[in-house]
Amino acid sequence: MSGALDDANRSTVARHADLPTPSAFSTLFRLLGVTLAVILVSSVAVAGFVAADVLNRVGEGAVTLEDDVEVAPPSLGAYPSDKAFNLLIVGTDECGEVSTKILGDRCAQSEQGALNDVTLLVHLSAAPRAVTVVSFPRDLGLEVPECEREDGSTASAMSKGRINEVFEHAGVSCVAKTVTDLSGLPVEFAAKISFDGVIAITDAIGGVDVCVAGEGIHDTLAGVDLPVGTHTVSGASALAFIRTRHGVGDGSDLARISNQQQYMSRLAKKILSAETLTDPSKVLRLMDTVADNIVPSESLSNALTLTQLALALKDVEFSDFVFVQYPNLTDPEDSDKVVPDYDAAAPLWAALIAGEPITLAGDVATHRSVELATPPPVDEPVETATEAPEARATLPPEISGQTLDQETCSVGVQAE
Repeated sequence: MSGALDDANRSTVARHADLPTPSAFSTLFRLLGVTLAVILVSSVAVAGFVAADVLNRVGEGAVTLEDDVEVAPPSLGAYPSDKAFNLLIVGTDECGEVSTKILGDRCAQSEQGALNDVTLLVHLSAAPRAVTVVSFPRDLGLEVPECEREDGSTASAMSKGRINEVFEHAGVSCVAKTVTDLSGLPVEFAAKISFDGVIAITDAIGGVDVCVAGEGIHDTLAGVDLPVGTHTVSGASALAFIRTRHGVGDGSDLARISNQQQYMSRLAKKILSAETLTDPSKVLRLMDTVADNIVPSESLSNALTLTQLALALKDVEFSDFVFVQYPNLTDPEDSDKVVPDYDAAAPLWAALIAGEPITLAGDVATHRSVELATPPPVDEPVETATEAPEARATLPPEISGQTLDQETCSVGVQAE
């Protein structure tokens, strides 16, 4: 079944207090660059003609970013090594054909527009390349600038709006403009994906092995029941695993972000494994899935541009592929919401703007949601240094996250 979404049949997930808002899109989004690297580099050897056809389809329905940031012209080869770039990933809460069948009544028509329940900024530094993926909590309250909508109308500025409402307010371009104002980083590229994408990408590679610790994950609301151990999830089970909120940590949306990081880390490793790279049928399925499930910005719609970005990502070390959660504080006006922790975030943005690789000092988890599968190695003293150590920025402990080379397990609980 194609992952393409039929606009006429789309619906949004009903918004009520007890239903965890779909966040499965973060899985594909955090991995989009890695996936493209695998797909594009491998396709040259296995199916150049088919690859070109699929990549050309990626540009269908491309959207314009209001802040027209200058980018390197499309060409063969990797993105210029002296240039950094930023890719915004927007995941909406729209239900497609597949997810509607799985969720049933939980996908219902709504008078509201779609929300961007997952918002991620993927930053690739200039050489030596390093990737940092910043995940913004969906209930983050922040200043939203005045934006131009796709139809040419103007969306008013908001002194305090929820980041997950910005897409409904004025589209992908406004989400990009809001993130730029917060971070100081220009957004050159953007992509939007809906709910069916994570199902398709997981099925295309034959499922993902996830690790469950604690009491096991038992969340009837999300439809997941996994005992302690390692499990292969795909299709509906993958969707349920990523959607669970009450089944991990303290049951918060912030805990769910760390749970999803465990999933996407293992997904990335499977995509980059010889098992996938040496299987032309898997490579082509991945290509087709990406083409059918993303709506790119115009800057990302060119096949050569996609190739450039992919080639720039392919040699990044796992230890330099870092996932972080944007630091936040409890909203003084609403204890169920959060606001930016500007002081804690400042070193993160400064490091990315300066092109410095980062080191995490905080925990891998937020709100007790994951734990390291194995203890960290003990550093052995180095007798002699042959070259000067690389300058790295150590982030404050308020910023949690993990690197791609860390193995974590979700700390499951019995949901009430």
